[in-house]
Formats: sequence, structure tokens, C-alpha cells
Amino acid sequence: MGWSRRAALGGVVAAVGGVALGQPAQQINGPVAVYWMSAVTSTGFSMGGMAGAGRGGGRGGIPNISAMMGGGGPQKSLLLQLGSSRRPGGEPTAAHQPPSGLKAGTSLPLLTPRAPPPAPPVERQPGVPQEYQRPSGRMLIFWGCGERAPAGQPVIIDFASMTDPAQAQRLGSLLQGINASVMQPPSPTRNATYGEWPNEQARTSVPGDGSLIGAHTIKGNYSPDINFNLSPTQDFLAPLNLNTNDKNPGGWVQLGWNSVPNALGYFATALGGAAGAGGQGGDVVLWSSSQIQSAAFTSPDFLAPGEVNRLVDSRALMSPQTTTCSVYREVVQAAPSAILSLSAYGDEANFSYPPRPENRATPWNIEWQVKVRYKSTTGGLLGMSMADLGGGGEGPPGRGQPPAQAPAGQQPGRGPSAGDILRGLGGIGLPRIGR
Repeated sequence: MGWSRRAALGGVVAAVGGVALGQPAQQINGPVAVYWMSAVTSTGFSMGGMAGAGRGGGRGGIPNISAMMGGGGPQKSLLLQLGSSRRPGGEPTAAHQPPSGLKAGTSLPLLTPRAPPPAPPVERQPGVPQEYQRPSGRMLIFWGCGERAPAGQPVIIDFASMTDPAQAQRLGSLLQGINASVMQPPSPTRNATYGEWPNEQARTSVPGDGSLIGAHTIKGNYSPDINFNLSPTQDFLAPLNLNTNDKNPGGWVQLGWNSVPNALGYFATALGGAAGAGGQGGDVVLWSSSQIQSAAFTSPDFLAPGEVNRLVDSRALMSPQTTTCSVYREVVQAAPSAILSLSAYGDEANFSYPPRPENRATPWNIEWQVKVRYKSTTGGLLGMSMADLGGGGEGPPGRGQPPAQAPAGQQPGRGPSAGDILRGLGGIGLPRIGR
């Protein structure tokens, strides 16, 4: 059992014990400030690495596409978010002073975003919008690990039949991802004052060998001073790497990866398809490793440890002991150039100040709380190694499959470039449903 889960269990036991003994509930006030750190380790052509650790799972720095494509070592991204119930007398200012081992600078400014000006109103004539086009094409939804798709898969959605609100609502229900509680980090809408890094004034990146270990200090004119230390077990998660991504002679793809220490669960997805004739319609193919129906085509946002454990128990996420998964032959046939993403979800580090009074009759006036959450991601092209994806030209296109004739405009013996992949995905864009 992880250290944070032991602490949480201890708190629950203490609370239940107090109720059982008839003790009054302790009054809890605050916190005045909340501070979240979202840490991502990325390797390969990782969609998680491209997204970073953003607001609720969004941005966290600009990825090094060349390094990702060429396998140039792990990339690290960090998002810092400070929220407070206080409002400063003047311009809000705050900064994070990290340990020197982070190698991202001595002070990371937490900038308060400025609200964008309101968009001018646009008058619309009644009737069908001029840009409206009847959607066409299909979406094929697969889920689970195995060599062959089981009965009932794929679920097929024909976009051309989505002509009324009821059908569009059905589409929305079919596209539900993993049923997980969404985390609520600090934000401009949830806090009176808010600051974040990276931002438009400071986009310093964290190098691949950067470390969170050591003392962290946050100072600002709208929050109390925050001080905490991260231990070696609370550093970035170790890199996640695909050591197997091979198309089997039977047609399915066998995935294998290293076990990431402190990972609580894994989740894999694939997105691909093909454009229809003349660029019209075509198939969009979604696959996830969930053993229960899920149409997610990117990994969920950061998940709380309790949610990860629940989702592992329900088989929506793979267990921390799992290091292999087969992708159905039918997925590979329908989407021969699918983008693959694999994520490992880590534990959390949580801090509060001041410590909770042992005497439950004494109110607990919390000045600040800190949450550090972790994720490690990797990815690539389904059924193709990173060496082949990078176009190294050394060896066959993939172990376990014969060399294929290179498409027009592509050199023999070289995998598709990043531009090839992005152009291919552009041809299978999701049609717009509804308005």
C-alpha cells in the first residue's frame, strides 16, 4: 500500500473512531491557498507528451517533436497552478523557487492570466448555417485486449444517419470515455486569484534529467508562503517505453512495455482510419484497452489514486502488474496507420499546513494544501517500432512483418514521417454533429 493511501486510510480510521466515541466533528477552515503540481514523463511519439500536464490535463510546455520522433530520451513537463481565496491590493505576483535539480531556473513566475476581450456579437440568419455539410463516414469503436475482436465489436456509427437530436444524443452516449471523476485543480474560475507556469512570459522547459527532489518554496502577494520537500519516491515517474510493438503474422499487434515503479495502473488507446473516396467520409477507428465499453481515443486526464484503484478493479484500466496487451486484428485491418498512446498513472504527494490538531475540539485552520500528481506516457505508430517511425532505415519496418512497398513519395526502407502521420489523421477528421 502506497504512503499516501496509508495516510488517507489512517485519517479515515481516526475520523470514524471519533464518531464512534461520540466526539464532535472537528471544525475545518480553509485552505487559504491550494497549489497543484502536475508532472509528466514522456517518451516516443506520445500524445500525452504533446499535451503535457495541462489545466485538468492540458498543456505543460512545448514538446520536442524531433526528440520524440527520434527516440532522443525522455521528455519531462511540469504544470504549476496556484489558487487562493485572497485578492491582492495591486497586481498579483507569485513565484515558485524549485530545487536546483529541476534545472529549469531559480524562480518560476506564476502568471495570472488576463481575461480575453469579449468576442463581438455575430448576427445569424435563421435556417441552415452556410457552412453546414451533411456529415458522412463511419466510426468504428473497439475495446479490450485480445487477438480477435469478440462478438458485438465494433460498435459502428454511421454519421450520415445522425440527422436528428435523438440520434446525436445516442452518438454522445456511445462516445463516452472511461467513467471517472474529473479532478478539479486550481483555476481562474474556482479561485479568487490564480497563477500558473509555464505561461506566455516564461516557457522554460524541464530537461530530461530534471528532478523534483528537494525543497520547494512558493511566495506571492495573494497567498501564504508555502514550503515543502519532495523525497526520492516523490520524483517524476520513470520513463514508460514500448519494448514490443509488433504486428503478428496472424494480423494483430502485440504490445509490451516496462513496468514503471509506483505506477497504479495503465491505459492504452489507438486512433486511426482512412479517408473515403475523394476525401469524403471514410472510417474513424477508436480502440482502448478497457475491458468495459469505452470510446476514449486519448488517455483520461490525471486520475486520483482512489479512482485509479477503482478503475483497475472494474477492468477499465490495466493493473500495475500488466505489461502486455494485444490489439485486435480487426483494429489493425481497419486502421493500418493508427496513432498509439500508452499511459501509466502514478500516486500523489499531498501536504497541508499547519498539521491537523490532535484535539478535535481545536479548529483546524488550514493555510495551504499542496498536491503533486504524476503520469508517464509513451506512444507511436501501431505495429511500428520507434526506429522505423523515425526513418532510420536500419532493419525491416517492424519485427515479425515483411518489408512493404513504400508509398509514393516515401523512400524505401523508411517509416512514415511525422508529417505523413499528421496528414493521414487530417483525412479522418471527426465530422461535426449538431450545430
